[in-house]
Amino acid sequence: MRAPRFVALGDSLTEGVGDPVEDGRRRGWAALLADGLGPGAEFTNLAVSGSQTRDVLDRQLSAALALRPDIASVVIGVNDTLRCTFDIHAVAARLDAIYGAFRERGVVLLTACLPDPGAMLGLPGALARPLARRQRAVNTVVHALSERHGAVHLHASEGAWLTDRAMWSADRLHPGERGHRQLAVRFHALLTEAGIATGPAPSAEPEFPVPTRSASLWWLATAGTGWVARRCTDLLPQLLTLAAAEVRHKARGTSARLDLSASHAVAAALAALSVPEQRPEVA
Repeated sequence: MRAPRFVALGDSLTEGVGDPVEDGRRRGWAALLADGLGPGAEFTNLAVSGSQTRDVLDRQLSAALALRPDIASVVIGVNDTLRCTFDIHAVAARLDAIYGAFRERGVVLLTACLPDPGAMLGLPGALARPLARRQRAVNTVVHALSERHGAVHLHASEGAWLTDRAMWSADRLHPGERGHRQLAVRFHALLTEAGIATGPAPSAEPEFPVPTRSASLWWLATAGTGWVARRCTDLLPQLLTLAAAEVRHKARGTSARLDLSASHAVAAALAALSVPEQRPEVA
């Protein structure tokens, strides 16, 4: 019996941002998990920083399928919420196509719901609430489609780890080494329970020293500011408009309408997936 073959798809979270190792390389939760899947497990990380669901569908999926994996992780969606082009219908259709392509080939699929970026960045309420609403929409879609496609799903959008500063890197959007290890440990537990992972669980304890506060502040003042700006620039004008709408609805006592509208959009997006011709084609 050959060793399990694990392929990881996604964005900077899976690429390993926040978990640097020797020689400036990034490791991340998926690489940590791979070591515990079983003897000789093969691992390929196709995740690319900044990716959205369309990038996974158009670029990463075909490369992943060509590797004929036994296990594949698809953890994606936060970058979609940080774009002015955000469309929950398109996100749902892409994820359905990606998940379906793996499940049709009998691949064990790993998915996760993720924390809302506005809260993690500590944005003011009027700015944070629209992002939170978008992330809740993505998480609801991921939950529903994970169940539909029989994925091993990790609830990473809640729990004490979100407020534990030791889990997070300087940018507050990516886990630090301890946080990446937490994700690997939790995924490993789910896979062990399902009889899929046969190797030892990853250690929860960091291997490398935690960056000093001065180093973290330097990163934020240099690379970090640019990193956030590159991903949010096209969103800022729209986000200000959304924030203004939040303020107006709050003043009128009609904020619930915004949540209701988002819920209806999610329901419509999921209902539309029952029509096969509306799904994007897999390259």
